Amino acid sequence: MAEETQQSLMLKRPVMVKAIVTPRWKEEFQQQLQQQINQLDGQIQNLDMQGQRAISEIQKQSINPPGPQVTQQIESVQSQVNQQKSNLLEQKNQALQQLQQVQQLEMDQEVNQGQIESFFQVKTGDNLVRKLAVEIVVRDGVVEEIRGDL
Repeated sequence: MAEETQQSLMLKRPVMVKAIVTPRWKEEFQQQLQQQINQLDGQIQNLDMQGQRAISEIQKQSINPPGPQVTQQIESVQSQVNQQKSNLLEQKNQALQQLQQVQQLEMDQEVNQGQIESFFQVKTGDNLVRKLAVEIVVRDGVVEEIRGDL
């Protein structure tokens, strides 16, 4: 009687990383969001200044009164500035909403921090669904628990 060899395969799976809310985690996350908000404010200011400089440059190079082509150029610059500004304001709004949500989180609550990938061995007879459902729980950057079928 021939001995059966068990087949196996190496696969890649997403692993959910969850953080436990602690005072330190909350403070660090709020600082990151505040930095992001400050950077967006700076980008909005720079964009306004660049737009004004571009419009001033167009006006300097044109005759008085400005013709329809010059007016069209100015409107085009203003439209581009407004569109980019709108995108930056939307990002800032999202960051402010996140900041508000983080402030309302309770201590020891678990929150999704993101995903990483890991490789795992699967063999005949394994429950693939359970092998794919793996989570890592961290507290202040230290792995506290690995959940799931490794």
